[in-house]
Amino acid sequence: MASMPSETVTKRGRPGYDQQSVLLIAVDVFNRHGYDATSMGILAENLGISKSAIYHHVPSKGDLLKLALEHALGGLEAILEQPEAVTGAADARLEFVLRQTIAVLVERLPFVTLLLRLRGNTDIERDALERRRAFDHKVAALISAAREEGTLRQDIDPRTVTRLLFGTINSIVEWYKPGGSLSPQRLADDVITMAFDGLHASA
Repeated sequence: MASMPSETVTKRGRPGYDQQSVLLIAVDVFNRHGYDATSMGILAENLGISKSAIYHHVPSKGDLLKLALEHALGGLEAILEQPEAVTGAADARLEFVLRQTIAVLVERLPFVTLLLRLRGNTDIERDALERRRAFDHKVAALISAAREEGTLRQDIDPRTVTRLLFGTINSIVEWYKPGGSLSPQRLADDVITMAFDGLHASA
């Protein structure tokens, strides 16, 4: 019997799925159910394909997690390598990094949400948390540098400033709705204005 033409050979998995589309749905499921509580069976059910079809795209659930976390962390870490983050006055560098952090968070919202909800139960999670802490420490160093330059106020404990800034920015994943009336640019403007200028009206 003659072989079937290559274009008519059935591919494993539902047509239209590739690794990226599988990853997007997996991240959504991880965020809704929690990574630990999500089985390959649950992923397959949400994808509408068999578990074996998922393995066609990734070797394991852990590999999906690793890909997702790399998408979040890679975006954040790249901010610190941009010229605006490494040259100039510390307060300007800090503002740039905070604005770009918000931009990455909004652009990659499901992935950053997953990162912020990690519990550190696996080696993959612990490695990601360590990278996240390293990013936070570099931002904290910018805050300290700006204080030393005299461009940030000295009467608030720098550790408190760092925690409040990260707390504010990280909370965005819990309430921000992309595509709504609040644009990413306006969101960043509002956060920066509140962080640097406070809430008192201008005299």
